[in-house]
Amino acid sequence: MTAAEETPAGPPRTFAMGTHEALFPSDRVYAEKTHLWLAPSDDGRYRVGLTAYSVRLLNDVYFLDWSVDGGTDVRDRQDVGEIESSKAVSSLHVPAAGRIVSFNESVLADPSAINTDTYGEGWLYEFETDAEFVGVDEYVDALTAAWDRDQRYLKKQANA
Repeated sequence: MTAAEETPAGPPRTFAMGTHEALFPSDRVYAEKTHLWLAPSDDGRYRVGLTAYSVRLLNDVYFLDWSVDGGTDVRDRQDVGEIESSKAVSSLHVPAAGRIVSFNESVLADPSAINTDTYGEGWLYEFETDAEFVGVDEYVDALTAAWDRDQRYLKKQANA
């Protein structure tokens, strides 16, 4: 079973991005503003990664770099690194105030797992926070509400 398939929490939700269907597992929470997923672990930490929405917009991630070290306390939406893809170089921001515990060293060495297994081996870092995030239904509803605006923005970028 892949990470995006049905989990004990229920089936994944889908979101149509034009002709592409993005999947969102229901066994985790989501940060709407940063488009990150957070999977809770037994030790009270979260494993954090880019949502399928983010990965689709980036299109083929091939470089990742962090500007902070593991064990760093961070502010809400602090810039902590960069990600480069075939479309852009983008800053990476944390979803809330907290502490980055450690980074996924294998994805740092080879970020292709972000493209191929974003909800599994493509995770970015482990994170501690007291913040609250939205469930899969609220996240997909927010994407749906903003899609018309986002599509216009993406079309402007493509035509620039």
